[in-house]
Amino acid sequence: MKNTHLLRRGGVLAAVVASVALAGAVPASAAPGDGSAYGVKVDVKLLGLDAVKAGPLAEAKTSGPTTNSLAKANLTGVLTAGAINTEAKRDDNSGAVTAKASTADVGLPLLKGALGDVGIKVVEATCTATQKGVQGATNLVGANLGSAGAVDATPAPNTQIKVGLGTVNVATIILNEQIKNQDGSLTVNAIHVKLLGDALTPLGSGDVIVSSATCGPAGLPVPLASGAGLWIGLGLLGAVAIPVGIRVVRNRRPATTA
Repeated sequence: MKNTHLLRRGGVLAAVVASVALAGAVPASAAPGDGSAYGVKVDVKLLGLDAVKAGPLAEAKTSGPTTNSLAKANLTGVLTAGAINTEAKRDDNSGAVTAKASTADVGLPLLKGALGDVGIKVVEATCTATQKGVQGATNLVGANLGSAGAVDATPAPNTQIKVGLGTVNVATIILNEQIKNQDGSLTVNAIHVKLLGDALTPLGSGDVIVSSATCGPAGLPVPLASGAGLWIGLGLLGAVAIPVGIRVVRNRRPATTA
């Protein structure tokens, strides 16, 4: 009876150790990183005209839809755009997050009175979050900002261009706007036009954003103890735990008399 009792205790010990191993297989954080992207977002009130609100257009999210597209967008007097393509994805194995927004054939007629014809062939915002951190970038192809002059195809973060009517600033164009959010994520707005409604001779007030991507922070990677690794670990555990139970029984056998 004593031997049977000790053997059962050895089996219970193995079960307890196995349950600890299973508990360790659960990730410390259940939610991996999130990401999103969209092509256009407009919220403006032009002088003498009705308010214009639209977007976010063609929005993609890591929670779905992970890709999105729109053939074109036309907001009279404010913005025109061709094809919009977006994506936001995460790799559950590494926890990495990527997001991208690309908007083609962008025109900004709301700035025509101050800068003349403004157009960009492709406006792209990207971001990537890994265990090392979050990074973002903007790429502009064929950018023509009228009288504001030429701009770099890969502008530095938060490049600002003042837009004036005469000597009065009526708007600010921010290229490669990068915003570090309180939750550790990064938002990249390839182009952000801010109308200064408090100017002496304003065009209007509000914001126009073209191509935006938000990433991270990255989620925790899936632990090795999941999937095949979990079964291998439990197999090794059984190989160790069972001999321990047998050894306890053998060591506690009563001595025999000659």
